[in-house]
Formats: sequence, structure tokens, C-alpha cells
Amino acid sequence: MKLHNQTFIITGASSGMGKAIALEFAHQGAHLVLSGRSEEKGNELVSAIQKRGGHSFYFPGNVNDPDYNKLLVMEAEKKFGKLDGVVCNAGMLGLGKLTVLDKETWRETFGTNVDAAFFLLRQALPVMEKNTRGVVILNASIAAFKSFPEHPAYCASKAALVALGKQLALDYAPHIRVNSICPGPVDTPLLHDSAVAFPEPDKALENAEKATLLKRLGQPQDVAKLALFLASEDASWITGSVFTIDGGIMARS
Repeated sequence: MKLHNQTFIITGASSGMGKAIALEFAHQGAHLVLSGRSEEKGNELVSAIQKRGGHSFYFPGNVNDPDYNKLLVMEAEKKFGKLDGVVCNAGMLGLGKLTVLDKETWRETFGTNVDAAFFLLRQALPVMEKNTRGVVILNASIAAFKSFPEHPAYCASKAALVALGKQLALDYAPHIRVNSICPGPVDTPLLHDSAVAFPEPDKALENAEKATLLKRLGQPQDVAKLALFLASEDASWITGSVFTIDGGIMARS
């Protein structure tokens, strides 16, 4: 198992890509501290992991809260004795044109997509440095490079997350590897929420599928497999990199 006896924190783990990453990491032997807003979904995930023989704990809370992020790191050390990696996966769309977007939505979007990574990594990096090894995976988006209608906060925050990942790779090498994943249209609740920004949401989803060279939407498991690769020793010489996983959409640009 590629992550045997390693401890990871995964945010936004209760659904979509975060859930798929949690299940994949657990299958590969990782011990998990899981974060999300829904206690019900989190408990269901923990139960599914336990049925497969995995070890995980779920802590519902708001990733925008510095104290909550501190708790996640403390619990990882308390329950598993160490911390080997972090997957910053929690995300928010914050839809609306810039001139109609209220400042609270703008700030909350940046809070969820960028500030939460700052709060968590500020606590987690020193712990991983103490162990002289660690892995950070930031789940960004092709929206960091490609514009979508009525997504100003989302596009800007995901671009910031990519830049942050490259900078952290520089400061925390050689012991901690930091890489970013930039998914395209993955069939998750967030994608369907995103489609609402288009005049015809159903048509937008259909067009997104057609825009891929592989002619299908991504599945959460596709992203989980990439996250597993980056978390494992298979990627031991990879840091500061950005991985687009979009079925080939960006190849058209």
C-alpha cells in the first residue's frame, strides 16, 4: 500500500473530490483526519472507511476558522502520533459578476479557497518539518488559467492558490513537497452549482463534456488517483508543479 501508516488531513472531505481522495488514501493504508461542514456525510464517510479496514476521524467545522485548523493538526498528532501530509481540497464558487458580487461573498470565497490553506498549513508545516518529510496537495482548478462567466472570485482565488503552492515549494524544500492539482469539469455537486452561472445550465454541462478531448466529464476518482500519485513516493522528485486534469480542455487553448 502506497500510503501505509501515513497520516493525512483532508479538507472538504464529505463529498465530491475530497470524498474520493479520502477513500483512495484510506484504501492505500493512510490514517486520516477529515474535515467538512456536514456531520452526517462525514460520519457516513468514516463508516465506509472503517468497513474497508481503514482508520479515520471526522471533525465538522469551518475551514475559515484558524482555531478549527489548529484543532485538525492537533488531533492528527494526538490520534496518530504524526502528520505526513495535507490535502487542501475545500472550495467555494462565490458566483456573480464583480459589480454585483457583495463583499461578504468575495471574502468568503477567498476565505474558503485561499485563507483556509494558509490557516491549516501555518499549523501543519512546522509539524511536518519536525518529521523532516511531508506532502502538501492543493486542489485548485483550471479556472486559475481559464475564465468562466460570473466566476471572478473563484477564478482569482484559484489562481492565488496555484501561486501559493509554487511559493511554498520554494520555502519548504527539500523536505516538504508541494504541488497543485487543477481539475476541469468533474462530475460533482460543485460543477452542477457552477453551471447555474450559464444561461442554460444543462446545456453548459453538455458543452463542458463535449469540450474535453476525451468526450466525458471527469469523475472524482480520476482526481483521487492523481492525488494518490502526488502523495506517494512515486512522485518523490516532483514539487512546485501544477497538474492539469481536465480531459484535454486546456489543450484547445
